[in-house]
Amino acid sequence: MILGFLLIKMLKEKPRTHTCVCPWWLAPSLDNPLRRLIQDPDRLLSGLVSEGQAALGIGCGPGYFTLPLARRVGKGGQVVAIDLQREMLEIVQQKATQAGLLDRITLHNAKPETLGVREHFDFALAFWMLHEVPDQGALLRQVHDLLKPGGSLLVVEPRLHVPAWAFQKTVETAIQAGFTLTRPVKVSLSRAVLFSR
Repeated sequence: MILGFLLIKMLKEKPRTHTCVCPWWLAPSLDNPLRRLIQDPDRLLSGLVSEGQAALGIGCGPGYFTLPLARRVGKGGQVVAIDLQREMLEIVQQKATQAGLLDRITLHNAKPETLGVREHFDFALAFWMLHEVPDQGALLRQVHDLLKPGGSLLVVEPRLHVPAWAFQKTVETAIQAGFTLTRPVKVSLSRAVLFSR
């Protein structure tokens, strides 16, 4: 019942702007068994991330994709999970500890103007978060600089909050930041594309 209430509340919210980041207390609506039926992280990440790679989760929230990424990169890989909200990172830390995956996950509390990491990555994921960023160009240029040559970025935005024209603008902004559009990706309830560096 509580989960249903949170989902309805989230669906009724106005389209997000940079002043309305999805609050940490909505974490249960972002990571639940129902979502796994329509957005299975293992199926989505299949073929995009391999063992031994370095992956970046931008706006990781409660870690819905963080733990699956950590399993995919294996013991020789590394995942950096970034979020603006320390509470979200604390949720990820607790879940990663329980799953025995914390040794391959680095948690990073970003600032609104910068990701604040220096590592280089094979793969980056921006899932349902770019519409909350006031300067998408600046963020996408940072991500481009953090990716290794040949690295990839998966951008996924919610259809509910992001109309086709706005998503097309995001795609154009990513291309201006130096990315090459690789292909569209099918993700339920979403608009999604894969870019390469």
